[in-house]
Parts: sequence; C-alpha cells; structure tokens
Amino acid sequence: MNLYTIPTQVRIGHVHLKVSDLERALSFYRDLLGFEVTMMYGRQAAFLSAGGYHHHIGLNTWHSEGMPEAPLEGAGLYHTAIAYPTRRDLALILKRLLETGYPLTGASD
Repeated sequence: MNLYTIPTQVRIGHVHLKVSDLERALSFYRDLLGFEVTMMYGRQAAFLSAGGYHHHIGLNTWHSEGMPEAPLEGAGLYHTAIAYPTRRDLALILKRLLETGYPLTGASD
C-alpha cells in the first residue's frame, strides 16, 4: 500500500556518477556533449552544467578510481536522457557523436 505519490511536477535536479577515470568522463561530458565545468574538487570530482545551473551532473572517483567498468548484467544505472530543446539541437549532438565514432547502443527522440 502506497501512502504517498510524488507530485507530477517534480523534476530531477542533478545526478552524481561514480567514475573510474575523471579525465575520461570529462572528455565525454565536457568535450563531446558540451557541458560546462562549474567546479572541480581537486582531481576527485567535477560538477558540470548547462546554462549556469549549479550542476546537472556530478562526476566523482570516490571509492571508484581505477576500478573496472561495471558488468553489463550487474545492477546500476541503465539509462538516462538529456532533453534537448529542439530537434535540431538533438540532431547536432547525434551527428557529433557519430562523427567521433562514439559507440551508441540506441537513440530516440
């Protein structure tokens, strides 16, 4: 029995990801997708945003630096979506990903 239902207007403000290689993660989120670094926490964490928000994505190596990738059949984050404001913006980033040879397992609009 559920005694509470979350309001439909709720939005997720940010997500933190544990990564094994901070520079590799930055090369994807900052250099490829174009997020802006809003803060670095030494060589252990980075916070990134679009449009000046404090951070949409947090990347950290706390307890994960140098660790192998999680197995595909293991528990963990499976999917996330970045909602681009226009189909043109979405097409531009998809083209950029394809041109760099970044491996995609799926895409949708």
